[in-house]
Amino acid sequence: MTYRERLNHWAVIRLLPNCQRVVIDRFRSWSDAEGHAQAMRRLVPDGEFIVVFDPVRADLKEGDRGSGVGA
Repeated sequence: MTYRERLNHWAVIRLLPNCQRVVIDRFRSWSDAEGHAQAMRRLVPDGEFIVVFDPVRADLKEGDRGSGVGA
């Protein structure tokens, strides 16, 4: 995981049926993430988007964080 990836702690998540989710993007600040989520809500009115805090654990290796769907 690069240093830049470690700085992005806020994630915009799209909630899908059957308790699945997709990480749309990660952001450094909550306000940036919320602004992006609001834009996504306007573009995809039937989608459900949330902003979550996603702390980075130093002991995770590259690829251990999952692809977003079902992770």
